Amino acid sequence: MALETKLYQKLTQQLVMTPQLRMAIKILQVGRMELEALIVDEMSQNPVLEEIAETTEEPQKVETAFETAEVPTVDGTVATTGAEEWKPTEDAAPEVTAANALGEIDWKDYLDNYGNDFHNAPSGSSNDHDEDKRPALENTLVRTSSLVDHLMWQLRLSDLSEQEQTIIGVIVTNLDGDGYLRLPIEEVAFMAGADLEETERLLKILQGFDPPGVAARSLSECLLLQLAQLGQGNSLAAALVRDHLPALEGKRFDKLARELKVTTNDIAEAQKVIATLEPKPGRDYGDGDVRYVTPDVYIQKVGDELVVTLNDEGLPRLRVSQFYRRVLGQGDSTEAKGYIQDKMRAAAWLIKSIHQRQRTLYMVTQSIIKFQREFFEHGVSHLRPLVLKDVANDIGMHESTVSRATANKYAHTPQGIHELKYFFTSSLRGADGEDVSAESVRKKIKEIIGGEDPSSPFSDQSIAEKLAKDNIDIARRTVAKYRELMGILPSSKRRQFV
Repeated sequence: MALETKLYQKLTQQLVMTPQLRMAIKILQVGRMELEALIVDEMSQNPVLEEIAETTEEPQKVETAFETAEVPTVDGTVATTGAEEWKPTEDAAPEVTAANALGEIDWKDYLDNYGNDFHNAPSGSSNDHDEDKRPALENTLVRTSSLVDHLMWQLRLSDLSEQEQTIIGVIVTNLDGDGYLRLPIEEVAFMAGADLEETERLLKILQGFDPPGVAARSLSECLLLQLAQLGQGNSLAAALVRDHLPALEGKRFDKLARELKVTTNDIAEAQKVIATLEPKPGRDYGDGDVRYVTPDVYIQKVGDELVVTLNDEGLPRLRVSQFYRRVLGQGDSTEAKGYIQDKMRAAAWLIKSIHQRQRTLYMVTQSIIKFQREFFEHGVSHLRPLVLKDVANDIGMHESTVSRATANKYAHTPQGIHELKYFFTSSLRGADGEDVSAESVRKKIKEIIGGEDPSSPFSDQSIAEKLAKDNIDIARRTVAKYRELMGILPSSKRRQFV
């Protein structure tokens, strides 16, 4: 067999992900807060970008005076854009005469009416219900103390020696988010460089700190610590927690009554006391990170119509700098011209990408309203099954574009604030052949459980039979799956003795 080298010419097509296209995709799928940070970052890197002042009149039309550049959208189509034409305006000059009017302002009246809105308004005042006098965001943000900070503060107030405080500090830093000590006490003693007896003695001191039940090594120890602080360390509730916690969890009151030689009513009363205890003492002490949701789009009902409004508040309005455009026309340096043209092209692309994002988000929201109109009118029970393909076909875009447009976005609707992904839900086949959304089925299950008799809760099979009466034919295991997703206990653990 002979081997030889040949040269072939081959024509193929392939999609090239340019840096500009990757940026357009990124802008489409980021949330509003991330978009605002991205714009600020781009403005710090691109001197050609500038923000349009609020006092500026209507933005000038974007022209292609310096160079036309093709701008493909994330759908693969091609559009054209460019920088706006520079025109000197009178608004660019500073308003010198405005300072003369400052002396005419009634500052006392101004501070009485507006001063509290920015710095001094209490967050819990009656003005909270007034949209125009809502306290500034800076006055509503607080940093919650962590569990470690709270315990170390109590430790510094104690009369323990420096060595003892050091050992307790080692224990405190090894508590988990729920306030439990998961490490073996021997390992803690080794880390602190202390003997085992001294470490256990100091652990008991720490267990007397606030919150009650902190630094426990098990659930039963946590509950017993709280009962001891309530003065019920030798009560029936303490006996149940100490020796019969699994049977108590299974609501086996008759068996417990026989073993402890008390009545079921005594067991029920003790169970009510235990139910008031906190199984996770560190739950109220978060890590201090609070996530705020800002809607990207508002859906408001005006008359019989649902009106879509994009939330542009806080987003800077961008344009290409007029100064650099003038420099481009007057400069002689080829290198400088090339640099400015590259920056202008990047700026125009960014502006175009932001406009494309807003347009896509508007179209997707309009399509969601078209499919889920009954939800906005009547609530979750009328949520219809919907997939990305339905919206993509409706607005003539690809499913991946719809997926990116709905990612990390929230809508303020007449039924509350929901993530845009919330409106896409799977379907279940109803008994009458009509599809029912999984979200509405979960709501029905929650309503059935909410209306049951606590002394005789419905089993999963009973819930499935009740759903069948509403033409929702699902299996018992499906009911169990949805119930677990909602964090609802089975009927054997929901039963209460009145």
